[in-house]
Amino acid sequence: MAAGLDPSGRLPSVFTVSGTSSFSEFLNIAAPHLLPGQRPLPAGAAGELAPHATTVVAIVADGGVVLAGDRRATMGNFIASRDIEKVYAADASSLVGIAGTAGVGIELIRLFQVELEHYEKIEGTVLSLDGKANRLAAMIRGNLPMALQGLSVVPLFVGYDPDATDPARVARIFSFDLTGGRYEETAYDAIGSGSLFAKAALKKRYRQGITVDDAVRLAVEALYDAADDDTATGGPDLIRRLFPVVMTATAEGARRLTDAETGAIAESVVHARQERPGG
Repeated sequence: MAAGLDPSGRLPSVFTVSGTSSFSEFLNIAAPHLLPGQRPLPAGAAGELAPHATTVVAIVADGGVVLAGDRRATMGNFIASRDIEKVYAADASSLVGIAGTAGVGIELIRLFQVELEHYEKIEGTVLSLDGKANRLAAMIRGNLPMALQGLSVVPLFVGYDPDATDPARVARIFSFDLTGGRYEETAYDAIGSGSLFAKAALKKRYRQGITVDDAVRLAVEALYDAADDDTATGGPDLIRRLFPVVMTATAEGARRLTDAETGAIAESVVHARQERPGG
């Protein structure tokens, strides 16, 4: 409950007076302690005290965009989780994935989802894709104090823009830095500890005009290559049936591939690598 609730149980005026269409700005007024970046932390670095999410890749395809993430979270040299999810639907036409401090990142994604829903309810229209990226950048900037103490989060945001007049800009990728800097990427991008290896794989295999289905397989292959060289990135686990989370954003909306679909692709990649380990 927000601070300032009077003894009668009435909500403060901030809840009943029309104001900003930004939920995070509203929360900063009504209950600032609920925002991740507003919480006081003891002095010192805290980055090694929490699980870290690792590799996420994004690929622009013909008629859509693919976002995929591995399932491993690490804490130092330990595997903290084998089945964490780092990729989510932000709204009906956009997706967001996170690398960095897992708990803070997942909380940031949930806040971003509410931010977009709140804007739509207040304004009666959907925020533009650029507007969504700007809102996410502002939220990352608000987390800077925690990032400076080691609890950093770096997202990767992608979306399908039905209002784009240029067919080349229908599917778009946005990356960010710790200060909230926003950058638009072309063709593909990756974040997290395995991003160097994932991007190296994408650099060799990506082709302009690739279909969404081919981009999905390429994303799984890039994550496989990242796991091959980065201990913090988890590869397909055929024993536990743990496979990457893969989502697409197209004219039909945001969609998460089923475990059966992703599993079939991952198994195909693993079997292909038995004959050609280098891909």
